Amino acid sequence: MSEPAVPALPPPPPVPVGHLHLAVPPEHASAAEARSYRKQRLAAALRLFGRMGFEDGVSGHITVRDPEFTDCCWVNPFGVPFGHVTAGDLLLVDPEGRVREGRRHVNQAAFAVHSQVQDARPDVVAIAHSHTTYGRAFAALGEPLEPLTQEACAFYEDHALLNGWTGVGVDAGDGARIAAALGPHKAVILRNHGLLTVGDSVDAAAWWFLQLERACEIQLAAKAAGKPVPVEHRNAVAAREQLGSDLAAWHNYQPLYTRITRDEPDLLS
Repeated sequence: MSEPAVPALPPPPPVPVGHLHLAVPPEHASAAEARSYRKQRLAAALRLFGRMGFEDGVSGHITVRDPEFTDCCWVNPFGVPFGHVTAGDLLLVDPEGRVREGRRHVNQAAFAVHSQVQDARPDVVAIAHSHTTYGRAFAALGEPLEPLTQEACAFYEDHALLNGWTGVGVDAGDGARIAAALGPHKAVILRNHGLLTVGDSVDAAAWWFLQLERACEIQLAAKAAGKPVPVEHRNAVAAREQLGSDLAAWHNYQPLYTRITRDEPDLLS
């Protein structure tokens, strides 16, 4: 004799949307609190860059504007491996390139570029630049990025090309040229040099750099394999409007931040 059928129970009721957690960029009660937050995010971004192989000798730097002394920025110290940087190691540098906090030298190339971009773009909080494999390979072509993927569309008509190289950038003139080329955009491809991205947070600038490096890799691979078909203009613009904001970048970056801080909590000290 067969068992009687057990009536199916209804699923649990929907959880009210207001009870669901969604991380958002925090608001800070003081400049000191905001400073500590920015320094920790900067240290985490440097650790991520190190983990991803974005380090080449002493080249590469990420900066974040100080929330109180807004003409000054925090930057990784010269000669310290990305994978070793902690929030306490970071240097506060003024517009003349002088170290105001910290006990190490500053990378003068970092200061020359970042100070000029920061001065030209008051909306920019953070700047990322490093000498990566695919970024340099793509930059050697002297051409802009094409909208070949959904992710690359975030940069569609929102990146620039500095189509010239005058040597290792160590003075204000080089920084001014990069700032002028960047204009209002989120990224600039520096011919024969590499990539530079900006954002209204460390998280956004770092995410745009990661995505631009990957987009360069994909475009190089696609063109080596055949003749890629780009996304048409209308759809590329629509994708940029959905994916191309600094807030979207911040959200995309959070899993990376969570992973690196859980794996390497010492970076926060």
